[in-house]
Amino acid sequence: MRKTLSAVGLVTMLAALAACGSGGATGAAPVPPTPATPTTAATSAAPSSPPPTGPNVSGCFTEADGKIFEYDGGLPGVIAGTGSTGVVITYERRGNVCAWRPLSDRLVAAGYRVLLYARSVAAVPEDTTVAMAKRLAKEKGVGRVFLVGGSIGATTAVPAALRLGPEKIAGVVALSGEIAAEDAAKLTVPLLQIGSEHDDYGGREALDAARAAATKAPDAQALVIPGERLHASQLLASPYADQVLSTVETFMNRHKG
Repeated sequence: MRKTLSAVGLVTMLAALAACGSGGATGAAPVPPTPATPTTAATSAAPSSPPPTGPNVSGCFTEADGKIFEYDGGLPGVIAGTGSTGVVITYERRGNVCAWRPLSDRLVAAGYRVLLYARSVAAVPEDTTVAMAKRLAKEKGVGRVFLVGGSIGATTAVPAALRLGPEKIAGVVALSGEIAAEDAAKLTVPLLQIGSEHDDYGGREALDAARAAATKAPDAQALVIPGERLHASQLLASPYADQVLSTVETFMNRHKG
C-alpha cells in the first residue's frame, strides 16, 4: 500500500511540475511594459527654433518687433510700436527683458510706443531710466512718456519722474518695489502701484504707504493681489496676468492726454 501511494504521489508531483513548466514556456507571451509617458522635461528637450543671429535683445526681440538700438558700449534695446505716447520699461534686478514681453505686446497693440532695454547690473536704474525716457522722447511723433518699473526699477521710477518733470512724464507704473514716502510726496503725475499682499519688497504695507504719501499726484491707485507672494514680472506670468495687464492699460489710457 505504501509503495502504491508513493507511485501515485510521484506521478501527481511530476504532472504538477510539468504543468508549471508548460505554463512558463508555452503559455501567453508576457505583456510588455507600458511605455513611459514622455515627461515634460523630455518633451521640452525637443529641438526648437534657433536663437536669432541678427540684431536682437536677449533673444526675445528682433528687428521684426521694432527698432533695435545699442547704448552704453553695446547693450541692446528695442523700441516697438508707433504710438505717440511712449512707455519705458525698467525690469527688476536679476530680471530680463523677455519676462516683460506680455506687457510690451499688450501696450503696443493698444497704440503705445514701448522701449525695453537690457539693463547693466552695474548701472543705477534711475539714471538709465532717465536716459531711456529722453531717448524715446526724441523719436518722431512721441509726446509724453510713462515710466514702468519692476522691483528696484519701480522704486527708482518715481525719482526718475521727478527729475524729468510732468511736462515729459505722463505717469508712473510700479510693479512691486518700495517707493520712498518723501519721493511719493513730491510726485505730481499719476501713480499706479501693483503688487501682492505678502511680497517681501513691495507688499501691501509698502504700497499703501506710498499711496498715502502721494497727496500731490492727481491719481494714486494701488492694486494688491491678496494672499500671494508674487514679485514684479512674476505677476505677468501668474493667473492674475490679465487683470494686471488690463489695469495698466486702463490707467494709461486714462492719463495719456
